[in-house]
Amino acid sequence: MTISSSELKSAYEYCQRLARRHYENFPVASLLLPKRLRQPIYVIYAFARTADDIADEGDANDQQRLQALACYKQQLTSIEQGHYQGQSLIFIALNDVIARYHLPIQLFYDLLSAFTQDVSQRRYQTDAGILDYCRRSANPIGRLLLHLDNETSQQQLEQSDAICTALQLINFYQDIKQDLLENDRLYLPLDYLTQAGLTEYDINDHDTTRMAAIFRDKYLFVHTLLHENAQLGESVGGRLGWEIRTITIAGLMTLKKLSAQKDDNLTARPRLSKWLLFSAASAALWLPLYRRSCQVMLKQVTRYNTR
Repeated sequence: MTISSSELKSAYEYCQRLARRHYENFPVASLLLPKRLRQPIYVIYAFARTADDIADEGDANDQQRLQALACYKQQLTSIEQGHYQGQSLIFIALNDVIARYHLPIQLFYDLLSAFTQDVSQRRYQTDAGILDYCRRSANPIGRLLLHLDNETSQQQLEQSDAICTALQLINFYQDIKQDLLENDRLYLPLDYLTQAGLTEYDINDHDTTRMAAIFRDKYLFVHTLLHENAQLGESVGGRLGWEIRTITIAGLMTLKKLSAQKDDNLTARPRLSKWLLFSAASAALWLPLYRRSCQVMLKQVTRYNTR
């Protein structure tokens, strides 16, 4: 089936409208990005957002969710085999983006596998399981951004993986109580709780003092990921580098807010105000200020979690 230019234009416009309706705290064709990348990012976001909603939103049962995600996988396979003939506006646009930018289709399969796992697995025994989930749920987004821009090195891809994993973990720790209460999901390894003589139900306690050592250990792990890989934003040029630096600073700001909470109140939900996000973007503009901002916040996170 041949797609006309008007049909392709309509598909891209649909993805743009969807992305703008569902803006979140990861790059959705933000104004920081070069204009030429915004359109393909809208498409990638539309794919990821709708697949995530299949796993999380609405009244469908688990079997219905899995069937719908399997349908997404079938459409991806058609794209991979070079004969997509469906009528989904998202996949019409995605087919074009993957071909035009030579994107590794495995990254889209990875995202789908993570969303599918959200339906079938709600607890993790070890850190390894959570990190593997992050590898598929968060890391593909960073890799796709780099692949969209230009040639990228293996080191940059690995640095991107670390930053995306760190941001995913920060998001988990921000919403840990809400995820447990509202979605019956826990992204904290059960073996840590068992070793501390605790259970998942202790997370609901108003006083989190007994959980403090676990949380602070996790915050320091995220600190290490960001500390060792913050140079990614310096090695990527132009507006994409600015976007990466802004996201890195915003992640550190949130990690600092989490770390600054008292031991008896570690399950609050710190959020960044628009002013702080503006400050992050401003600090990310000038490399020396970016480096200094990262250094200061990294030291603060260490101090909060080792006092």
